[in-house]
Amino acid sequence: MNLSGLSLRDLEYVVAVAEETHFGRAAERCNVSQPTLSVQVRKLEEALGLVLFERSNRRVMLTPAGQGIVRQARIVLAEAQRLLVLASEGRGAPLTGRLVLAAIQTLGPYLFPLVLRSLRQEFPLLALALSEARTAEILEGLRDGRIDAALVSLPVPISGLAITPLFVEPFLLACPSDHPLAQGGTPRARDIAGPDLLLLDEGNCLRDQTVTACGAGSAAGRHATSLETLRSMVAAGAGYTLLPALAVPSGPDPSGLTVTRSFDIDGPGRTVALAWRSSDPRGAGLAHLAAFFRTHAPEGTTACIADEPASPGPHRDSAGHPV
Repeated sequence: MNLSGLSLRDLEYVVAVAEETHFGRAAERCNVSQPTLSVQVRKLEEALGLVLFERSNRRVMLTPAGQGIVRQARIVLAEAQRLLVLASEGRGAPLTGRLVLAAIQTLGPYLFPLVLRSLRQEFPLLALALSEARTAEILEGLRDGRIDAALVSLPVPISGLAITPLFVEPFLLACPSDHPLAQGGTPRARDIAGPDLLLLDEGNCLRDQTVTACGAGSAAGRHATSLETLRSMVAAGAGYTLLPALAVPSGPDPSGLTVTRSFDIDGPGRTVALAWRSSDPRGAGLAHLAAFFRTHAPEGTTACIADEPASPGPHRDSAGHPV
């Protein structure tokens, strides 16, 4: 076995193919041609004496041996990144290089468009790779190094993570315009539990927060896979739901089918936080990133106090009530 020609770039190619499950997408991600990437991966396989990928016309899968190699390659690349970060921090440089920033699916599509331009101006040397997933998938990605930082909704398990609260986002009631809840006084979350309450599928933190806020049973109501599907179900008269404020377009529904209403000061909401591995040497830079998100807290949300500790206990809204 001769590994004298092995480079970090070769390991980046292998990890990219493993994560993209496609040589073409991996090549695009690594900014090389597909033939170049394929040749280098094949050379690495020959040097190791192992077949890392099971190849077919339809998909690419890691072999059992490949899984172990990719796992170790991520560790090697992370340690190499640590070396570069330590050097840049020694020179007083801000966050630089590639940073994988994930967000929960009920937040990313609505927050990212609001902050990306300012984010690029604040961190001009940062190459951001954005992704969206459910909380459990994000936490797994953080801990195995596939994700560098993540926007999550509290509470989350904090073991091994640094977590900084950013802002509190209220929930709004979305209901059909001809529904009784569309009229009358200010709605109260505890009054809307019932068979018409629409929920996201299991595994979404927003589902759990809605159930808790309304005092509804976990199996109550009909289910949907995304906020946009929930919105469509409400417009079709299938029921009502809670939506995060950032996911609600400003102004009245042009179709006139849906009404969104605010709760009183005791209404439900969620605290959005930035999480990263506490062992990441870029801690100072990631704290700077958290400060950026607090400073740019979107309209309609309430920025958290800087350096406010994250609690592993139940999440509470800005009025101190459990959510």
